[in-house]
Amino acid sequence: MYELVFTKTFQADYKRLTSRNKLLKKQTKKALQLLVQGPFYPSLKTHKVNTRRYGTRWSSWVTGDVRLIWDFTESKKLVIWLLDIGRHSGGSKIYK
Repeated sequence: MYELVFTKTFQADYKRLTSRNKLLKKQTKKALQLLVQGPFYPSLKTHKVNTRRYGTRWSSWVTGDVRLIWDFTESKKLVIWLLDIGRHSGGSKIYK
């Protein structure tokens, strides 16, 4: 099992994205539960991406257009830092 650490950026973006969307909130919680079990769970479609804010990090699928951006801590491989959540496409996309 992995421990999740939520950054302030992640918390703010999560609140902004899910405040009016109960289905997205439910889908995000399910993705986070899978991430705790193992970050390379097949339905998460985890892969490396180059982000605008964080450089090369890991991305995991929440929905067709929403992604979690995260990384392992340097000291422990069982801790995942959730850096951001956002859209894969559109004007506010989180990828380069």
